[in-house]
Amino acid sequence: MVKERQFFEERIENKKARLAVIGLGYVGLPLAVAFARRGFQVYGIDRDKDKIESIRQGKSYVLDVKDRELKSVIKKKFKVTTEYEALRQVEAIHICVPTPLRKTKDPDISYIIQAARKVKQYLKKGQLVILESTTYPGTTEEVILPLLASGDFKAGKDFFLAFSPERIDPGNKFFNLKNTPKVVGGVTDNCRRLAVILFKQIVEKVIPVSSTRVAEMVKLLENTFRSVNIGLVNEMALMSHQMKIDTWEVIEAAASKPFGYIPFYPGPGLGGHCIPIDPLYLSWKARLHNFEARFIDLATQINSHMPFYVVEKISEILNQKDLSLKGAKILIIGVSYKRDVNDTRESPALEIIKKLAKRKARVFYHDSYVSRISINGKVFKSSVLNRALLHKVDLVTIVTDHSNLNYSWIVKEAKLIFDTRGVTRKIIDKKGKVVRL
Repeated sequence: MVKERQFFEERIENKKARLAVIGLGYVGLPLAVAFARRGFQVYGIDRDKDKIESIRQGKSYVLDVKDRELKSVIKKKFKVTTEYEALRQVEAIHICVPTPLRKTKDPDISYIIQAARKVKQYLKKGQLVILESTTYPGTTEEVILPLLASGDFKAGKDFFLAFSPERIDPGNKFFNLKNTPKVVGGVTDNCRRLAVILFKQIVEKVIPVSSTRVAEMVKLLENTFRSVNIGLVNEMALMSHQMKIDTWEVIEAAASKPFGYIPFYPGPGLGGHCIPIDPLYLSWKARLHNFEARFIDLATQINSHMPFYVVEKISEILNQKDLSLKGAKILIIGVSYKRDVNDTRESPALEIIKKLAKRKARVFYHDSYVSRISINGKVFKSSVLNRALLHKVDLVTIVTDHSNLNYSWIVKEAKLIFDTRGVTRKIIDKKGKVVRL
């Protein structure tokens, strides 16, 4: 055990350790590129052939990885493949696969299990396996460990197993993989030690914790905190509307308090892989321990209701102008789940468009990051945002507030605007065109 550990540490320190990253999405690709740029030989594995081909051509599909960064490593230090045989050549394996929800809203860790089974086929003495996919507490020890360990082949002795939750925030201009602290837990002290040493090569600060369960819970706490607070402020927005109070003014004034308050903002609903999904992983696990996570469930109900509310509000705004939702021309601005990214996973805009189309509205959208979307088999293409389009539609609904748009110009040219993000609140609206969430 000591021999394998020392050998691994030496290989890391002299940059001779070879790594594999399974899953080259918004977590795996930045991770792989970061290690490759530090001089490590990295093998990227993904079953999506289009992703593999794109990487080989030096074209990044992840906004946080620039084409020039990819091109700088792809020919020398970063090799990609759809085949798992590359695992034979490496000392460390990172699992960064998706963890969605089933239709029943229960966790779907099938991608993790599939990856772990592939790792098992090629697992050899001295290898370090690190799970980074967000999951419920206990997954590493209860699911991955039994799959990898067998007979006399023990974790912490013959191979090493750790969990380190991803903390990637797509599109964040201030915090990235390097300057965001990395939490690491191992199934043994030796497992944690090796994982910490490895991550210190690319991350400024690494936070060791006592177990993989703690590390798994850290990620869920972070995103549950956001989900619950967004649920609270969404409910405040609905309440304020009934009381004819400007929610945005309330939040802005409350944010002046220098202690005891953190501003969160209402919106059309939750999107992305993390916030709409992670709390449900935690509440599912809690139920297995006969504990009902009431805050989580209530926040989920409120946040899930927001797209419905947006559609009803659109109908109400049109009715006040003697217009019917049926046949109305609605322009949705922004369909990605958050500002300045091209990711539409769980985006509330998709649900809003689906409901508007079901009620026979004529829906258009503009998003410079997303050229096309498919909803119920129908393909929508991003429209060019120009004066003619703004004059043509009955109502503009701002769902995602991309920073590359001129909102003052939109307010000037559009007939009517429903702003679900508060992006117009500093714009003078003398004609009363703008309604805010």
